[in-house]
Amino acid sequence: MIIKYIYLFICLLLFTACGSGSESYYVQTAAVPEGATIEEKIEFSGRVVPHPRQMKWFEDEFLGFIHYGPNTYTGREWGTGHEDAAIFEPTDLDTDQWCELMYEAGIRRVVMVVKHHEGYCLWQTRYTDYSVSASPWKDGQGDVLRELAESCEKYGLRLGIYLSPADLYQIEADDGLYGNDSEYTQRTIPRQVDGRPFKDERTFTYEVDDYNEYFLNQLFELLTEYGPIYEVWFDGAHPKPGTGQEYNYDAWFDLIRTLAPDAVIFGKGPDVRWCGNEGGATREAEYNVIPLEDNPEGYDWPDMMGENIAGREHITEDTRYFHYYPAETNTSIRHGWFWRNDDEQQVRSADDVFDIYERSVGGNSVLHLNIPPNTEGKFSDRDANVLRETGRRIREVYGSSLLDDGSTQFSEILDGNSETWWQAPSTQSQIEVTLSEPKAVNRFMIQEAIAHRGERIEEHHLEAYINGEWEVVAEGKTVGYKRILRFPEVKTERLRLIINKSRIAPAISHISAHYYDEPPKPVVIGFGDDGEITLGVGTNFSWRNHGAVDLSQTVYYTLDGSEPDANSSLYKEPLLLPDGGYLKARSISGDRKGPVSEYRIGVIKDNWSAVDGAGESVEASKAVNGDYQVGWTSNKGASSNSITIDMKENLSVSGLAYTPNAPEAYIESYTVEVSRDGEKWMQVYSGDFGNIRNDPSRRDLLFDSAYKARYIRLTDLVPPGGASVVGILELDVFVD
Repeated sequence: MIIKYIYLFICLLLFTACGSGSESYYVQTAAVPEGATIEEKIEFSGRVVPHPRQMKWFEDEFLGFIHYGPNTYTGREWGTGHEDAAIFEPTDLDTDQWCELMYEAGIRRVVMVVKHHEGYCLWQTRYTDYSVSASPWKDGQGDVLRELAESCEKYGLRLGIYLSPADLYQIEADDGLYGNDSEYTQRTIPRQVDGRPFKDERTFTYEVDDYNEYFLNQLFELLTEYGPIYEVWFDGAHPKPGTGQEYNYDAWFDLIRTLAPDAVIFGKGPDVRWCGNEGGATREAEYNVIPLEDNPEGYDWPDMMGENIAGREHITEDTRYFHYYPAETNTSIRHGWFWRNDDEQQVRSADDVFDIYERSVGGNSVLHLNIPPNTEGKFSDRDANVLRETGRRIREVYGSSLLDDGSTQFSEILDGNSETWWQAPSTQSQIEVTLSEPKAVNRFMIQEAIAHRGERIEEHHLEAYINGEWEVVAEGKTVGYKRILRFPEVKTERLRLIINKSRIAPAISHISAHYYDEPPKPVVIGFGDDGEITLGVGTNFSWRNHGAVDLSQTVYYTLDGSEPDANSSLYKEPLLLPDGGYLKARSISGDRKGPVSEYRIGVIKDNWSAVDGAGESVEASKAVNGDYQVGWTSNKGASSNSITIDMKENLSVSGLAYTPNAPEAYIESYTVEVSRDGEKWMQVYSGDFGNIRNDPSRRDLLFDSAYKARYIRLTDLVPPGGASVVGILELDVFVD
């Protein structure tokens, strides 16, 4: 049975605050009428509404992601498929702890990675022994997904599954099914296994090969034996492309739609798309109704990573369909998707997570935050503390509105009911609200009635009445499900939302005003041309780009690893640390302390040089020239992907910091060697930079001990995703 997209055309008499009328709306997908002009198509796009399963996904807003498996115990991001099945052995698995902490954070849906790319299955599958059934954990009777499903029911979380299409175990095994050139024949799903009958007696017939049958059998298990499933997550990544295996997405989608009709299909599917990065970046204007030239029935759903994928300029004469296709902002609380250790692996602060929450949930998207369990099978303390604090801030800021006792001429936008809305009279309109008294405000939330009227607003701004005049305090573009405008604190009793541009007269279901008592901002570190280190705070200040610094927040720092406070060194001017150091800094405003920023500073690189596998010393030396604006990229077809650094003198080397040459070239896996004379080499480190292409942040490597060396060689360099080159923007060296 091949899936068919059903284009649901709805003609309804819809009653609004401005009267009633008869209009045409389209659920998720709409075919453009023949002969429509560009302007008519633009208006038509505003009549496409999300499917109910997409609305449920939107309303959950904050999602949890669980990456757990053999990689947790090997310290890798991507396994090989050769890992011993017995390596997975939780010592104190506690899915109740996961769900309790996620619920406290405000998370309402969790997606579990039940099989990652190495192919290891975290449930009692009938179709492979490469699973928890071969683990000493609970004598092979354990089932991580079963325990999570029970915990989700206990804490009121919706459950989703991530099932990797790629499967290295099935690729590498002698009798593996992946890419084995088997014939496509009629197969019955599920395939019955002696002694393991299914309670669900439904069967399905598809024309598939061995691996697609295997995948469908496992989908059937997951969708029928673990309670309602609300999201099925398909990753497009592949650690070993070129195997010749093709995926029968039509069959997969058909099975999902039948067995889990409330489940959105993420990624290589028709319901939810990837935001385009894994670092928590969001777009200024997130359009979720996308124009297509081809019928979605045969669409292959490629990644859509552009800054603007559905603005007016993308609606052309070739546009034949509009499809509701919202973005999911997925990122990890740690560097990498899997837990590695609690000492070195960086954990996002609550400030960072709350900022991403406001930008994603408040930017017509949802936040999908990964929290990886440790080898015990629990969330580590640092992660748990961030979850608790993030949830506290969400409740404190958005648990009520400063407009709860306010007034406006359109009561529907303040009644808290998403099924009522104010219908604007034209594409340019305004709403004024009056607070009960002058109040401090720095957040304003807007929601369109997308379930009934679609996404229409393209530009808007907010004004506050201050000292007898209206002043613009914030500007925005799209609204859709939710827009959170953030701006410096103002005290006012009147606010005015101006809708400057819309595709059709918009319908507003909700507005609210809020105040966030922001803590001092995190300190960001910048590097000057002469190795000077600058400390500052402010939204435009970064280590690559010195921007506006908020001087009202005093910065204190330490160089001995201790927590800085008001008795620590006061930052007054750029620092020069020729021998590097372990810098900790925080901003302090009055009696309030900001979060601690940590940064390991490398030794000054005085006339260092480098050669790569092709022997190009000039280009390779860009990796160690102290210039964070230009880096090194290896040549395509070089004899070996390696780079050798000459530090000109023997130093006691204790670690490295790698910054990728984004977006040009990255290193995913590597080996580090050191030498005193350039002839005798010692391997001191090897590993991989998880998620480096989609989260191209600096990564620190700390060796087990310090090594006396003049030369450092990075070899066995492998780029991510089958790319042909590797690269370094800057390599910093830590010394004792």
